[in-house]
Amino acid sequence: MKIIKNISILIIAVMTAGTAFSQDKKANNIDNSNIALQGYSPVSYLDLGIAQRGIKDHKSEHHKVIYYFTSAEQKKKFDKNPSKYLPQYGGYCAFGVYAGAKFRPDPNKFIVKDGKYFLYLYNLELDAQQLWLAENNHGGLVNKANMNWEKLRKTYN
Repeated sequence: MKIIKNISILIIAVMTAGTAFSQDKKANNIDNSNIALQGYSPVSYLDLGIAQRGIKDHKSEHHKVIYYFTSAEQKKKFDKNPSKYLPQYGGYCAFGVYAGAKFRPDPNKFIVKDGKYFLYLYNLELDAQQLWLAENNHGGLVNKANMNWEKLRKTYN
């Protein structure tokens, strides 16, 4: 419990230090061109368990969000079942959502669990993936993040 309190204080400090990591009101962490996951392939995360940057030649649009893939085969898998490959919490940092805020994650910091992948913020002050793992309570953290996401998905934060 003490860890969660300290983490909450750290999250608030990061939030008030600047808004560089916060995103707009959309439910998807996208850039100005509507590209999700900073161009990384959602299929690589889930099927291969690795972060791979996709290429423009293999892209798909789902609900006005653009996803890049490493190959035509990955694109085909995504197009067949896009909901399977969508990132949790619109691609925002899972720990941030758990704590009640939207942060842009590092695309190389992620966890694949129970057929889903979760992305995490990483900077000099905070390794959210390690904080998540240190809690050793994935289910509990996901439950709280899911509750918070219902409100966050509609806010600027």
